[in-house]
Order: sequence, then structure tokens, then C-alpha cells
Amino acid sequence: MQVHNLTADVEAFTANAYLLDTAAPVLVDVGVDDGIVDRITDHVDRVEAVLITHQHRDHIAALDAVLEAFDPAVYAYAPFDRRTAALGDGQTLRFDGQELTALHTPGHAADHLVLLTPEVVFTGDLVVYNDGAFDDGSFGRTDQPGQDRAALIASIEHLLTQLSPTVTAMYPGHGDSVTDMDVRAVVDRALTRAKRFEPKYP
Repeated sequence: MQVHNLTADVEAFTANAYLLDTAAPVLVDVGVDDGIVDRITDHVDRVEAVLITHQHRDHIAALDAVLEAFDPAVYAYAPFDRRTAALGDGQTLRFDGQELTALHTPGHAADHLVLLTPEVVFTGDLVVYNDGAFDDGSFGRTDQPGQDRAALIASIEHLLTQLSPTVTAMYPGHGDSVTDMDVRAVVDRALTRAKRFEPKYP
């Protein structure tokens, strides 16, 4: 499975938007960039589905443009007006022979999902590699209304129990992807830092 970060060079604050480039192309989040459709068509001519890790604006603002261009199915944990299918905890989706399993991982957002394959994990904002707070394993902020550090810690612990020994790549909602180091070690470092219960940002 080839994964493209479509928003890697976008200057506006945005979540990463990933294209899973297979015979049944899938997006994980869409970001905020108005040019997302052109970025998609640089690689593929259709989108089968969009999988939403959570409904924060930086992850879904460009969704209307994607819907207008490709009319994909939209999977999300919580209802919203553009969701066409619920994606529940432990549910597995199949696209072109590729299976992705959703884990409900609240804390940063009540509706947050992580998506797993045996080789790859899309962590959304649960765990990131670098974000200005930490550079080798960080976690989603929990200082805004509706966020919960204890729930986030429990979600990271749950993720560690579900990570396959064969996982080799982590694609987070922000910052750099992890493709050349131990994914479990990065998640472990994020967990250790979250457990300090210190403010993430001064």
C-alpha cells in the first residue's frame, strides 16, 4: 500500500491528509487546503472513501470539495451531516484487499479513531512524532473543552495492546510520518510524556 501525504507542503495550519493509493483509493482525513482535489488527482482519478479520524476543523474543512469532486463514502465515529456510514470501535473495512481496523481512542476528541493495518497505523492526533512540544513521540493536546488527559492516556495504552509486531509505519495527524524507526517506541515515549500530566504547551 502506497501512502501519500497530500498536505505535507501546505503553508496554512492543517492536519495531514493521507491518500492510500490502491485500486480503491481511500483518504484518511482531508485537511483544510482548497487545492486538495488537485493534489488527489495528481495521483488518482477517484476516491472510494474518506475515513475521518475526528471532526476537528483542521481535519475536515476541505471535505465539501472532495465530496463535490468524487462523491466518496464518508466514514466517521460520530454523526455529522456529511457522514454516510458509521465507523465503530473494532470495525474493519476492506478496500482493494486492504483491511483497516478502527479503534475508538478518545481523549483529544470524544469521537477520535485510530486506523490500523498489520503494517501501518494512522494515529490522527492521539500520538504524533513531532509537534513543537516534543520531537520523538508526542500526544494530542488535552487542554481544550471536551478533552481529557486521562482518557487520552488510556487510549494510548489501548493502542499499544493492538499494535501488530509487524507495524513499520505511523502516519499521524500532524508532523512527520514515522517510517524508519520503531513505531512502538515512539508511542511508548508519547505515553510516558502524557502520564506526567504536565501542560503540553507553556
